[in-house]
Amino acid sequence: MKVEADQDACIASGNCVMISDVVFDQDDDGVVEVLVDEVPDDQIDQARQAVKLCPASALKLTGE
Repeated sequence: MKVEADQDACIASGNCVMISDVVFDQDDDGVVEVLVDEVPDDQIDQARQAVKLCPASALKLTGE
């Protein structure tokens, strides 16, 4: 499974990083960055939760 981030839509809330700092980070402006090509198996639930809780709907899962 992969996670894609629309950096133009990101509002820098940081929810995703708080849920999984293994999968997500923020740049100097607070915009989401995806740290992994494939979501590790032990982070799949967290990635799903981050997508669900993103207030800007800037995240999406692919390859489920």
